[in-house]
Amino acid sequence: MRDYVIALDQGTSSSRAIVFDRNGTACAVCQREFTQHFPQPGWVEHNPMEIWSSESSVLNEAIASLGLTGSRIAAIGITNQRETTVVWDAESGKPVYNAIVWQDRRTSGFCDSLKEQGLTESIRRKTGLIIDAYFSGTKIKWILDNVPGVREKARQGKLRFGTIDSWLVWNLTGGRTHITDVTNASRTMLFNINELKWDKDLLELLDIPESMLPEVRSSSEIYGYTTLLGDVAVPVAGIAGDQQAALFGQMCTEEGDVKSTYGTGCFLLMNTGDKPVWSDNQLLTTVAWKIGDTVNYALEGSVFVAGSVVQWLRDGLGIIRSSSEVEALAASVPDNGGVYFVPALTGLGAPYWDQYAKGSVTGITRGTTAAHIARAALEGIAFQTMDIVDAMQKDAGVRLSGLKVDGGASRNNLMMQFQADILGTDVIRPKMTETTALGAAYLAGLAVGFWKDVDEIRSQWQSDRIFTPSAPRDYTDSVKAGWAEAVSRTLSKQ
Repeated sequence: MRDYVIALDQGTSSSRAIVFDRNGTACAVCQREFTQHFPQPGWVEHNPMEIWSSESSVLNEAIASLGLTGSRIAAIGITNQRETTVVWDAESGKPVYNAIVWQDRRTSGFCDSLKEQGLTESIRRKTGLIIDAYFSGTKIKWILDNVPGVREKARQGKLRFGTIDSWLVWNLTGGRTHITDVTNASRTMLFNINELKWDKDLLELLDIPESMLPEVRSSSEIYGYTTLLGDVAVPVAGIAGDQQAALFGQMCTEEGDVKSTYGTGCFLLMNTGDKPVWSDNQLLTTVAWKIGDTVNYALEGSVFVAGSVVQWLRDGLGIIRSSSEVEALAASVPDNGGVYFVPALTGLGAPYWDQYAKGSVTGITRGTTAAHIARAALEGIAFQTMDIVDAMQKDAGVRLSGLKVDGGASRNNLMMQFQADILGTDVIRPKMTETTALGAAYLAGLAVGFWKDVDEIRSQWQSDRIFTPSAPRDYTDSVKAGWAEAVSRTLSKQ
């Protein structure tokens, strides 16, 4: 009996496999970190072969930990770090260069040249995106322009491009399937979200052969089969970029529903229904998912550095030995002591979109301690979320009634309470905080009839804790003003 679904959650710092049962319960979780490469300041790369090796390893470990074989698995769903770009040889299946990660800033100068050509609004109206090095298109161009012999191979139709979902499906199916889903396609700056197809004008602008690109499919259907689980072929049947998967896993299926995922970065999405909403406040318009013939859109705000600032406190500054220590350290002081940490370690995302901003810590005095800096780092994540919520409310013309949260840092009670205080609204944490992986599992399960429909899935969602605003108004007004001042000092002024 096929009574489990597996989600492959391929993130920025680790690969995971999670086995879910029909109740949406995580029965097994296997995780493996992989190497982060920083060849130059502002450059971030991954080894695609290491990503595949780590993901295939945890897939088999998760199955083995429960004593399962492929015959018990109904489907595999994939959720992935978005925008990260892999180009590989179609014949050998080997990457021609490292994966260029979404955080990478090497194409900032080229993005500036596109803006100088007056292309900002036309690209936004086609793709829903702001011209930025964040997205995949300019990363593909960089690989074609800078890796010897690669552009000629591309012109000969011998190369394939994919975001991480495409790379995993290619390997899961033994090179038989080159596809992506609408959510990942909508993050490339090459995909027309109105027409739901690759845009020939943008491909010509960036000099990218269409033969490299994957076929774009829905978020919930059978794409192909894998025989890596031994005794039987298992369908690969659901794909969504990590943030869209979290939106679905949180059951934000109604227009106006909002979630925030606190991972390496922090990402807020609002379901805007079956029509794109164009932002006047520097947010992105993106595809939330496509199930059957129905497309849902979302407004999105992206914070580039969230959980990774805690990693920096550990690895760069050395004030904690493990990420789990940060909450206790931050809680050892009653407030931030006037210290503000704007974690623009890879530029600033929405609503500022300043790719040249550098991180800053302001308000340091002789009385400042490591605890104040740790607290300011956590508060900086929450403040960035607040900035996006403010922009989202203006665009959608609605007042937030509550914020659903997930991701690793959502387990930090100190930060979640602070988030509720500065937003002035409830912050709702679900019992199942692995909502990104759960969303991918749900999409895959729907495609094969493992779950009947969205209503059945919605009945499984339960809250774990609701954080209610409790801080005095004069305190929240004061810290918001302090944050605004710190941001103004951080912006590059370019």
